[in-house]
Amino acid sequence: MEDTTDARVPAAFSAMLAGLQAGMVGALWMLAWLGVSAAWQNRGFWISENLFATAFYGGDAVRSDFGVKTLPGLALYLLLYSLLGGIFALALRGQARSGRLTLAGILFSLGWFYISFHVLWKSAMPLVYLLYPDRPTVVGHLIFGACIGRFPAHYPGRTNKPVAPDALESAPPGDAVQPEGPQSPGPDPLSGPPVAP
Repeated sequence: MEDTTDARVPAAFSAMLAGLQAGMVGALWMLAWLGVSAAWQNRGFWISENLFATAFYGGDAVRSDFGVKTLPGLALYLLLYSLLGGIFALALRGQARSGRLTLAGILFSLGWFYISFHVLWKSAMPLVYLLYPDRPTVVGHLIFGACIGRFPAHYPGRTNKPVAPDALESAPPGDAVQPEGPQSPGPDPLSGPPVAP
């Protein structure tokens, strides 16, 4: 019985780490999208991070450019959305189908968007609730959800390219077989052409 408990803990821990990584990647892509869409609407690239900074500084953080007060808002975004990715991966670590995980990630992300931006932020961060752009934020959460749905790609020790078993059998060994008999070292490229005596 202890063996199954010990086997579950690393799997849960690995899933949590993979989810944290996927959440961080998703948060960065989401913030990049929110920044580009805000700049396109002449609102300023850093407005989303500054709105989250109102949790610490109140209305003084509402600005469109990058400032010292932007950093806590950026940190709060990254921390919160990385944790959401970790929770998602921990809950769905036994699922293997990537299409279903991506769909589940998008649904989870949209659910979080509606709960947080329409319920939680009304009391916790009212300026975020009042000033956030609705459509770009929904699209940003779609991007985030697609990223956390790919958390198995972030498992430790996973390679990017799977190797087919047939390729391993036909591949030459690491040390090439040397032919028997004496071998000439070949010409030295630094010595130049041979000189006749």
